[in-house]
Amino acid sequence: MSHKIKVGITHGDINGVGYEVILKALEDPRMAELCTPVIYGSAKIASAYRKALQLGAVQLTQISSPAEAVGDANYIINVVGEDVKAEPGQSTPDAGKAAFAALEAAVADLRRGDIDVLVTAPINKANIQSETFNFPGHTEYLQAVSAENGAEALMVLCNGTMRVALLTTHMPLAKVAQAVTKEAIVSKLKVFARSLHRDFGIQAPRIAVLSLNPHAGDSGLLGTEEQEIIMPAIEEARQLKILAFGPYAADGFFGSGRFVKFDGILAMYHDQGLAPFKAMAMDEGINFTAGLPIIRTSPDHGTGYDIAGRGEASPDSMRRAIYAAIDIYRNRCIDDEAHRSPLRKQYREKGSDNVVLDLDKE
Repeated sequence: MSHKIKVGITHGDINGVGYEVILKALEDPRMAELCTPVIYGSAKIASAYRKALQLGAVQLTQISSPAEAVGDANYIINVVGEDVKAEPGQSTPDAGKAAFAALEAAVADLRRGDIDVLVTAPINKANIQSETFNFPGHTEYLQAVSAENGAEALMVLCNGTMRVALLTTHMPLAKVAQAVTKEAIVSKLKVFARSLHRDFGIQAPRIAVLSLNPHAGDSGLLGTEEQEIIMPAIEEARQLKILAFGPYAADGFFGSGRFVKFDGILAMYHDQGLAPFKAMAMDEGINFTAGLPIIRTSPDHGTGYDIAGRGEASPDSMRRAIYAAIDIYRNRCIDDEAHRSPLRKQYREKGSDNVVLDLDKE
């Protein structure tokens, strides 16, 4: 990998903590040495936040396309009009339009290969809704616009010790049970196992599968999904050479420390996986959209309206999201290189010292 990685960063909701955590993350001069950051947003709004929060002198060079982003510097591409203003802590239609404008432009450049990876600042899932964005969140939108050949997106929250994937994502709790099917579990396990290998460099990943019901159904007393759906799905996955285990009762799985024995954890629904994850790794966690040909990460927190414009937001999760995107990109390059020219399959015939058969010619 000879070129410097270009990291596209969308500004998210302009009334949240997006610009604060982006600018704080870029204050470290080593960031521009490690990669080439390209913000999709508004130079005017970025400057306003920098002055209001008295942040360090982060220099942003305005460009019109990622092709102009060269050298050790931070860049910004204007995607919203000069008349759009930030109103910290407020949910406004303009903020939703600005968030989508940045996302749409960045994804287009990402798919063209003009940037290498995407890091998204938090959006407000309500005010971003429009005729052109009718999705529960980033994950669903990215699958719709970037999935190829049936690729399936998988939401994964991770830090240095945990990788928690979700069977169902932004879905009302009342609809979760009907979405827990054998087919869905097997499908997500396949995507997860592939991502753990390709994106995280784990050769034979061990995946824990959480139960749906309390106490893993208590032998059917508290629910039958474990016996009728989850256990058969795990068995099918194991027949596919996926090292899946469980189902484990979710209430004690994290607190007991059992999670450290696994490379990945598949939770049945959003809060089952993310509530314990965020309690244990709020400032260290990042969100990664696995399963797609593109690479996208984000901080694991929301817009932070309650602290927007006050200078209190931590940039740790944003910084780690940028680092994670770079690491995943490098891991994919290594994996691609390893499989680019595989050795021809050969074996030596038993009892012969000289005969070697080339299976690729059989």
